[in-house]
Amino acid sequence: MTREPELLGQTVVVIGGSSGIGLETARRARAEGAEVVLTGRDPDRLRRAANEVGARSTAAFDATDFASLGKFFDELPAIDHLMVSGSGPYYAPLAEMDFERARRDVESHLWVQLEVARRVGGKVRPGGTLLFIGGTGGRSTAVGYSLISSLTAALPALTRTLALELAPVRVNLIAPGFVDTPLSATLLGDRIDERREELRATLPIGRVVGPADVAALAVHLMTNTAVTGATYDIDGGQQLLS
Repeated sequence: MTREPELLGQTVVVIGGSSGIGLETARRARAEGAEVVLTGRDPDRLRRAANEVGARSTAAFDATDFASLGKFFDELPAIDHLMVSGSGPYYAPLAEMDFERARRDVESHLWVQLEVARRVGGKVRPGGTLLFIGGTGGRSTAVGYSLISSLTAALPALTRTLALELAPVRVNLIAPGFVDTPLSATLLGDRIDERREELRATLPIGRVVGPADVAALAVHLMTNTAVTGATYDIDGGQQLLS
């Protein structure tokens, strides 16, 4: 018996959809019958991603440029689901912190989400989804974690509140641990293979979490209309380890 695609006839927008988790979610949504709209900062990479998944349209801009973000929403027709993909974390001890970089990090991990939430009214159809990508890495206490820990703690609270304020649009948060993406490879550099091997040897699932794992959860949250205000960790059991 053939299963009907779960997102058939629906439209999914991915902000930050040109690579990694965002691109994989777009790919999964397309496989489930959705039309997809991708945004990203790099026009060339965005064009390649759009060709790869057969995106309906794209928009190249930096999401922290709120004038460009507002223009994108002004021109956006009604949609069903919108996902805001995450950017890389900033780790630095307070004494060494670059406060300009820290300010940009707060913008990309908190202000963008607030600005998007402010603009989804009348754009996301009732019962549709606003989905954020956060993280679990900042839940540990360590020198250099002050900023990422604060932002990691803020997003679940924001998600719960927005689920009430934006209803009947549903608002949920995915909090990945380490995910094997191009961004992770860039952040870790020549230590990436060592990190992969460490995780394969220690995680309860016996493998590294990939973008497809997060994308599968993202599409599930789009289709399960009973879920709102929730945070879903996806880290292969990393937080269970001492």
